[in-house]
Amino acid sequence: MGEIDALPNVRYALAMPRNDPAAEPGPEAPLTWREMAVARSLDSARSRAESRVQRFLDAALELINDGPGNEFTVQEVVERSGQSLRSFYQFFDGKHELLLALFEDSVRTTAELLRQRLGEEDDPLDRLHRFVVEYYGFCRPGQKGKAGKTKVPAPVLVEFAQQLLTEYPKEAARAFTPIVTLFREVLDEAASAGALRDGLCHDLVAGVVLQEIMFNAFSSTIGGLSLRPADRDPAAQFWELIFHGIGA
Repeated sequence: MGEIDALPNVRYALAMPRNDPAAEPGPEAPLTWREMAVARSLDSARSRAESRVQRFLDAALELINDGPGNEFTVQEVVERSGQSLRSFYQFFDGKHELLLALFEDSVRTTAELLRQRLGEEDDPLDRLHRFVVEYYGFCRPGQKGKAGKTKVPAPVLVEFAQQLLTEYPKEAARAFTPIVTLFREVLDEAASAGALRDGLCHDLVAGVVLQEIMFNAFSSTIGGLSLRPADRDPAAQFWELIFHGIGA
């Protein structure tokens, strides 16, 4: 993955009070890394700050698609974006924080695409099946350059997700919030329709299934275990394994 920059404690000071039960009550969600980057701007023109942040994110995504994974430098991002190094460090503390913002963008976009596709299904069990199969497909490393500017996770971002889950669990929990929230909704709907066993802890099911989807889809591809074209779709087989473990 390359060397990881250390994150300053100020990030947690900015974000964690919103998650602290002892903090003042309020409906606000924790700030994303993009929002914190924009919030650093002392300029009243926040739209300009948002535009600058987006140019850095777009430049990083282009470098990911053009080169070998995340083996790019901050200087390359700066040059590709047409901005200054000083401007970069006004918004990000380093490459790791840039990747976090980019990954959060990809997770949010993936959740939006999944929600749109789930809207094509009326039956709660069909929606659950569609979620598992579609998300499995999103998590499989694709061909170089496939992600483009859609922000659906490129292979390096899927790999980055593995690292977040194992080395930075708090950051991972924040980044995956849109996907987890959507999957909980789908599970709740399926349970209400009687499609799941009674007594299941949906928080536990959501965490286990989402992690298994990511690890299984990613490792089966990079490990050379992908099924032959004549065999059944691995996402369909994964669905059967998952559902017959939790199905009614």
